[in-house]
Amino acid sequence: MQVAGRNAIVTGGGGGIGGAIAAHLVRAGAKVVVADLNPDTAAAVVAELEAEVPGAAVAVGADVSDPARIEELIARCEAEFGPVDLYFANAGVMGPVELGDDKDWAVPLDVNLNAHIRAARLLVPGWLERGEGYFVSTASAAGLLTQIGSAAYSVTKHAAVGFAEWLSVTYGDRGIRVSCLCPMGVETPLLHAAAESGDPLGRAGTRAITTSGGVLSPDTVAELVLATMADERFLILPHPEVLDMYRHKGADYDRWLAGMRRFQARLLGE
Repeated sequence: MQVAGRNAIVTGGGGGIGGAIAAHLVRAGAKVVVADLNPDTAAAVVAELEAEVPGAAVAVGADVSDPARIEELIARCEAEFGPVDLYFANAGVMGPVELGDDKDWAVPLDVNLNAHIRAARLLVPGWLERGEGYFVSTASAAGLLTQIGSAAYSVTKHAAVGFAEWLSVTYGDRGIRVSCLCPMGVETPLLHAAAESGDPLGRAGTRAITTSGGVLSPDTVAELVLATMADERFLILPHPEVLDMYRHKGADYDRWLAGMRRFQARLLGE
């Protein structure tokens, strides 16, 4: 699918991967609602885009853990630009470093998973009626390989991958396209969140990411996202080595788990 002339919503769009995706969409000819928990960062992204392409983007402060805010985002896009063609479920949070309690898990579950489900629930009927739509889920390599440290992050990102797969299987022959972004290290605040928690396991988790592959710029990732959408491919892997790791995991699960435990122990000892 080409994005020129399309209307898009990007959550977590106030910087990082989301901000870069919004910029690439606008430059490719799309109209974009840039949504972020922090309305000021969303507004800053839109101000830069408006300087390039006036009238191509609007900013909305939105907490996507609240179902009502997702409804409002869709309504805002429809009012400003028309029906939503592209939805980027990009907002994400880390969650507790270890097991935590139910309160610790509530926000990661809502932002990293439930927000995807709720958006799709609202968008899919219209997309089926029109015969097309595109859902892009920002998961993580942690959704394929597991993140050392944060249980909530790993579990919700696995679930995000699973939900994206289900959408593709269920609606892929009815005009709805789905892609799932699974990067390792990208230079965003989220990359360093666990390390800054002060927990040794959190620091180990960040080191696991930064020592397993290069740390990419959000712009590099966003460029690949749009290229993948043009080809309508499902899996977006900015770090190609993730696919080799994933194949190794599937080939011998117990060996992979043992290797991950050794890797974790080494990181904790450094």
